Amino acid sequence: MKILREHPGSACFLPLILLVAQCAIGFAQAPAASQRSPQYAVVQQRLARGWNTWDTHSAITQVLLPEGLAVRVGIKHQGTEGSDRFLPTALIGRQGKDDERVIPGPHAYDGSYTDLKLLWHGHAIRIQSAHDGNDLVLLATPLPSTTDSHLPAEIVFSAGTLWNRPGTVVKRTDRMEAQLPDRTISIFLSGIDTSDVNLPISGAYFSADLNSPVGLSTGKPRTVAEIQSALKRERLAYRRSVSAFGSRAPVADAIQTVIGWDTIYEPQGRRVISPVSRIWSVRWGGYVLFDWDTFFAATLAATGDRDLAYANAIEICREATRQGFVPNYARSQGWKSADRSEPPVGAITVLGLYRKFHDRWLLEDTFAPLLTWNRWWAEHRDRQGYLVWGSDGENQPVNLDDRSVGTRAGAILESGLDNSPMYDGASYDGTTHQLAFADVGLMGMYIADCDALAKIAEILGRTAEAEELHKRARKYRASLATLWSEKVGIFLNKDLRTGQFSYRLSPTNFYPMLARAATPEQARRMVDEHLLNPKEFWGEWVIPSIARDDPVFKDQNYWRGRIWGPMNYLVYLGLQNYHEPDIDRARVELAQKSLDLFLKDWQANGHVHENYNAITGSGDDVTNSDRFYHWGALLGLIDLQEHDSAANAE
Repeated sequence: MKILREHPGSACFLPLILLVAQCAIGFAQAPAASQRSPQYAVVQQRLARGWNTWDTHSAITQVLLPEGLAVRVGIKHQGTEGSDRFLPTALIGRQGKDDERVIPGPHAYDGSYTDLKLLWHGHAIRIQSAHDGNDLVLLATPLPSTTDSHLPAEIVFSAGTLWNRPGTVVKRTDRMEAQLPDRTISIFLSGIDTSDVNLPISGAYFSADLNSPVGLSTGKPRTVAEIQSALKRERLAYRRSVSAFGSRAPVADAIQTVIGWDTIYEPQGRRVISPVSRIWSVRWGGYVLFDWDTFFAATLAATGDRDLAYANAIEICREATRQGFVPNYARSQGWKSADRSEPPVGAITVLGLYRKFHDRWLLEDTFAPLLTWNRWWAEHRDRQGYLVWGSDGENQPVNLDDRSVGTRAGAILESGLDNSPMYDGASYDGTTHQLAFADVGLMGMYIADCDALAKIAEILGRTAEAEELHKRARKYRASLATLWSEKVGIFLNKDLRTGQFSYRLSPTNFYPMLARAATPEQARRMVDEHLLNPKEFWGEWVIPSIARDDPVFKDQNYWRGRIWGPMNYLVYLGLQNYHEPDIDRARVELAQKSLDLFLKDWQANGHVHENYNAITGSGDDVTNSDRFYHWGALLGLIDLQEHDSAANAE
């Protein structure tokens, strides 16, 4: 993860970063669309077209791009005595007592079909959308409810333009009419308009009692039956798209659904991106992109949407700071973490996308920022020949509201493992703003980054840069070798001030396999003696973020014992680099156990969790596990990739 946020009952979390007055030197703006390569400009043009759930602020708002015409859905609870309420927006994963509950259903990447169930104030409503040619059709269907009101819920469809885009919407006798710069779009209600004037809405709208299904369509009037027919057609098309994955169709469905619902249009940068969740983006002013989270989003999107995969990989690279690193976070209004980065998984992501889709221009677009970032680690995070985490508090611009900048806490945040017990006793150098702590996980990821980026350089004919990268990989591979403990049978972190090894174990201690830095014998010992050891990491639910025999494992608080998709995924990638019976067995079982964990809450609640309890397998047991955080789907992706590998080997 990255920045710990405030949460009810979670006093240990750092406050959210707020906007502060602009520094005298100014702050970095979102990447300009005009700076895109021609190939990438076409990608964004293809993505930012048509009707989809583009609006960060509500999963039940449909928006037409490029104009920004929005059709908002609201729900009115109608009571007979002082109990009326109005729900103007809905987000997946809200946890307040009186908040709506959204159970997400299928969401095609392109928005051609979406489906969800909304539970609020005793009402249960199914809301579906589909494309009918270039038109939008929407249907709200009342489901059996538990409300104590004798009156039905009221559905409200309002229309207007978002993001200060030009255009007006007026209410006519039989329609709403959107007058946009280059066209006029008519919007029709399939139902009886109650013309309720007591609604907290400005602008044009329809309102209708939800005694039976109520529809809406653009372009021309449609009956409810015609809307249902269009929905059925697009629902079947969606099912065909995931059925191509055979027995893994449920996993492909889950991945497409979570990425589909989490993808938004970011108007400041005029781009389609996939932030970690809508709730996070709303709290960060409209959007927030985190380093490794967004690279993982690219890998997830690659299961079915090449353009979206490219957009996420390229956009997080384009967020690089003036210091040359991909930041911990980049948020609305141009604020970025100028002091710290996050785990370097960019090159392995981009190389993976190239191997899947074979577009050389993707490598050309990303090579320069990835190389600059790779050099930055060696120039700014090298300590005694090892790599360490840090937070350069003197970097400009300084976010005055982020009290972790230039501190020990800030250095730990760079790891992405915000409250990991690995760093509880690590020495910190306040002069250099670095943890004096040789980090096995960082070095494993960095060497893998060097190797992947060297291969990219070779493909591009950048011979000198390839040799530079191979040289750095050799240097840190040699340093990492000194962290091997023959006695313990695993690579250990080392306090560089005391010279003592740390015996606290995390999945990051297995990352040398990601870099092929472990010998086959070392890899076997790591797997046999630690990964498959039920006292440490193995069990019904795996892999805990700290060993089970660590005193803090019982905390099950964020990185203090819970299971995280990215950790499982990186360990899985490492296991793929070695082939002998015990390691192959561990890899196959890890894929199955990751899938079992993922499907547990997905099938029960439609939740894709930020993290999971390593004792019970639940993600719903705490408030600080976002219920629709896309990297949780990496647990399913592991199974998908294992299935593909097995099929290709046959």
